[in-house]
This record gives sequence, C-alpha cells and structure tokens, in this order.
Amino acid sequence: MSSIQSFEDLECWKAARELRLFVAQSIIPKFPIEEKYALTSQLRRSSRSIGDNIAEGYGRFHFQENIQFCRIGRGSLCESLNQVITANDENYIDSELVKEFRERFERTKSILNGYINYLTKAKNT
Repeated sequence: MSSIQSFEDLECWKAARELRLFVAQSIIPKFPIEEKYALTSQLRRSSRSIGDNIAEGYGRFHFQENIQFCRIGRGSLCESLNQVITANDENYIDSELVKEFRERFERTKSILNGYINYLTKAKNT
C-alpha cells in the first residue's frame, strides 16, 4: 500500500469506475425516456455511489471509518446489480448486458472485499 498516494490508485476504486462507466455508456442509454426519473436515476446514483464511498472512506483518518464507507459502497454495488436485474425483467436490456455487468460486478466486489480485509487486518495490527 506504500505506493498508494490517492484513492485513484486503489484497485477497488478503478474497478468501481469501470463499472460506473459501463453503466453510463452501455446500460442507461437503453432505458426508455419514461424511466428518466426512476430506474435511470436510481442506477446512475447507485453506480456512482460505489466509487464515491471508496473515495470518502480513503479520506477518513481511522481504519474503521474507511471500512464502513467501503461497506456502504459494497451495498451500493449490490443495489446496482438489483437495478440491472430489474431493467432486464422490464425488457429494457438483454441478458448479454446483464452478463457483462455481472462480470464487472463480481470483479469489483472481489477487489473491494480484499481491500476491506486488508483494512481490517491493518486496523488490528
């Protein structure tokens, strides 16, 4: 972690950014206009919240606060998956887009869980 100078250097933040960009560029444009203030807005906000919380946690002084913000980010990650499933259920996106999202979701979740584990161990030493 000594090479980490900013939240932008965190692999979990990079993965969250990639997921957010995928949502913004590949999923949201498929939604109908009537979802602009509903599902579109919810998915946009939850996918942004993942990286937002990782960044905010990084800026906190104590490990426990950082861990808590990362857990909130993980919750937003799961919320985003639920909204993508809803979009598929409503026939706004096809199963292939859901599959592509799930791959990014699993990668982001895995890296974020690793970072949370790292922070937990660092807190305890």
